[in-house]
Amino acid sequence: MEPRITGFDYRRVTVADGVTLNAAVGGSGRPIVLLHGFPQTHLMWRHVAADLAADHTVICPDLRGYGDSDKPDDTDGDGYAKRTMAADIVALAGALGHERFALAGHDRGALVAFRAGLDHPAAISHLALLDVLPTLDMWDVLHGTTAAVAFHLYLMAQPPGLPEELIGASPDAFFGHFLDVWTRDADALPAEVRAAYLRASRAAITSIVADYRASAGIDVTHDSADRAAGRQLRMPVSVLQQDWGSALGYDGAGLWRAWAPDLAHETVTCGHFMAEEAPADVVRALRALLTR
Repeated sequence: MEPRITGFDYRRVTVADGVTLNAAVGGSGRPIVLLHGFPQTHLMWRHVAADLAADHTVICPDLRGYGDSDKPDDTDGDGYAKRTMAADIVALAGALGHERFALAGHDRGALVAFRAGLDHPAAISHLALLDVLPTLDMWDVLHGTTAAVAFHLYLMAQPPGLPEELIGASPDAFFGHFLDVWTRDADALPAEVRAAYLRASRAAITSIVADYRASAGIDVTHDSADRAAGRQLRMPVSVLQQDWGSALGYDGAGLWRAWAPDLAHETVTCGHFMAEEAPADVVRALRALLTR
């Protein structure tokens, strides 16, 4: 049996034509939605969600294309645009009775959350973004040999065919690489959880690649239009991230402040999978955000 978040109910919710998301729901009170990253599922929030559920309704979905959520074909290039994936999340919360909610995302989920904050400001009361940069800034800071740390971004940006074939030839080696090198505390990913992430990723190669490919195409188009128009995140925003700026030569807080004037920025010392490596720190940051 697949690992689950203890004490949470699991539901399948239709969010778009032909697209149903798997979501774990628990607790009661002011709602907060938690979005996972790559190469993971909603399960990455298991510690944080259990704590927040003491006084919040907590919703942890698998993003479209991941985990047990539907994985539609990307026939027009928009199927995994962060705009499309953000609309899924607003529809999910609405279907569960929440027209306005706090939203936190990690990694890929943070990019979906970022887009939700720009596209649906009336729905998002507070926004937390974990260990990511906005898409435009991400591409801007990757240059020279330092860009090798993000080789997967370039691989999955290629046209359909080659990335899927290469990853499919040895999926556990590919996805497992990130689970291993992005964590500083191996005990934070128990064997059964790591195995669940690998199973889920093996079953979602095409849709995971489509998600990343969108970030080298349609997502850039959408974010560029917003930057040109001067659009910003108007809700309180908290960002937690590793100190990649010192390695890649950028000011993380400065880049984020251009998008989010009401910003609390914190540099963490744990690895990338902070909700599993340092859940108490993530909970503290989220609870602080929700009081702003």
